[in-house]
Amino acid sequence: MTYVEGFVLAVPTAKKDEYKKHASEAAPLFKDFGVTRMIENWGDDIPKGKVTDFAGAVQAKEDETVVFSWFEYPDRATRDAANEKMMKDPRLQAMGETMPFDGKRMIMGGFESFVDERAEGQTGYTDGYLVPVPADKKDAYSAIAKKMAGKFRDLGALHVVEAWGDDIPDGKVTDFKRAVKAEEGENVVYSYVEWPDKETRDKAWAELMNDPEMQTPPSDMPFDGKRMFWGGFRPILDTAGE
Repeated sequence: MTYVEGFVLAVPTAKKDEYKKHASEAAPLFKDFGVTRMIENWGDDIPKGKVTDFAGAVQAKEDETVVFSWFEYPDRATRDAANEKMMKDPRLQAMGETMPFDGKRMIMGGFESFVDERAEGQTGYTDGYLVPVPADKKDAYSAIAKKMAGKFRDLGALHVVEAWGDDIPDGKVTDFKRAVKAEEGENVVYSYVEWPDKETRDKAWAELMNDPEMQTPPSDMPFDGKRMFWGGFRPILDTAGE
């Protein structure tokens, strides 16, 4: 199963092109280190939550846009080796000094996928999710996630990933656990659903909202839905087709 290095960050909206250029220049280096796919998604439909949301996760300012991105690796060993090389590479160190965003508010972590369903096609829109799940309810959550993945695929999704927190560092300012206000005994799930376009995504969600099986009472869910959050993103860089 795919090992995912997930990132969430806030980028000044006016620096979108600068950020895209920065990511594009770094992509070939990451590929050399073992990254099989790198994708950067620019915030498009980011709802404001009552308890948690993407903007709050990275303390985004009014003039900033949330970016949801990830690296895909074949396994954690490849990821660990890649990170070690990245830390020593002078080219990346130089690029790190000119990042067009506040790296102190970026959150990152490693996640082991337990759902990874793919279909052929070019991603044109992405739904991203962060979910706090009690560790002792992993199996119950996994069962729901696999069922939902099937529904997403039936409605046109190209790729569905659910990944369990495996290496989530504590940050000085922000981190994944704080993002979902994780409580004692809870882990973080990093999830994404890729669609061919936003129209397909919107139509799929309209159908899902009318699906009787989606009407599960919150009390029956194996996680606190009030602290789960999501958003829609448009890819600005995807090395999958390279």
